[in-house]
Amino acid sequence: MKKSGPTALGAPAVTRQPLGRRLTGWAFVLPFTAPFLLAVVAPILYTLSLSLFQERLIGGVSFVGLDNYQDQLSDPRFWSAVTRVGLYLVVQVPIMMILALSVALALDSAKLYAPTIFRLGIFLPYAVPGVVASLLWGYIYGAQFGLVGDIKQYLGIALPDPLSSTLILPSIGNIVLWLYVGYNMLVFYAALQAIPSEIFEAAKLDGARTWHVIAHIKLPAIRSTLAVTTMFSVIGGFQLFNEPNILRGLVPNVISSDFTPNMYAYSLSFAGQQYNAAATVAVIMGVVTGVIAFIVQRRGMKGMV
Repeated sequence: MKKSGPTALGAPAVTRQPLGRRLTGWAFVLPFTAPFLLAVVAPILYTLSLSLFQERLIGGVSFVGLDNYQDQLSDPRFWSAVTRVGLYLVVQVPIMMILALSVALALDSAKLYAPTIFRLGIFLPYAVPGVVASLLWGYIYGAQFGLVGDIKQYLGIALPDPLSSTLILPSIGNIVLWLYVGYNMLVFYAALQAIPSEIFEAAKLDGARTWHVIAHIKLPAIRSTLAVTTMFSVIGGFQLFNEPNILRGLVPNVISSDFTPNMYAYSLSFAGQQYNAAATVAVIMGVVTGVIAFIVQRRGMKGMV
């Protein structure tokens, strides 16, 4: 290979790398690039293309541009599902973060008895599949056949029905909390353990109390972790499907097929054979989820860089 010499303007000449060297570099990234293109990029492009077409009774499949988006954005069922999930996120995500952070801080304080058992007990529900957890809690909630019904029968006291139309959303939120508080707790606990102990020793020498250490040292130190876990919780909330879909078998009159955007898209696709409309809902929710997750992350990281 020839060495690069100075050009007429004094800048070094750019020497093109040999073909074999360039192919070696592509060979290293191919094990990631090929699955990424097949499993991520290709489905996204296919979904986008589906959303731009429509199958008609006369004429077959035809290009309609943004007509599918206009139809969905004017459909009250779509907006009802989005509003319901938005309300769920506003309530459930802060409760999730507060509970997980409180447990992590309690573990980090080193004042708990048998902290390993405590940590395992909080984390263990995360190992339960979401479908199994939904079935388990569905039968616990049952006013006629479950734990709630048994308490009403044996103790003779009136209890609210967790599967009623007014309580179904909090009941679903409780299942998600039970499943994922342990996971978020473990993430927060790992971040807290990474804080240098010298900082706490200096704070003790300065006379800082426990709440001062939490507010001015621990929480600022794990701010990026808080932002990331909140972002993932928001994304997971928009993907809500398993819990309401399983509970729907118990209370079909309370949970409709368009209870969440994902259930709505599933119903359009597999029950209504409206694949183009389902793809449109998926694209819209993907954009909405991405924008909100980006805003949450940006606000969480603000002032750190």
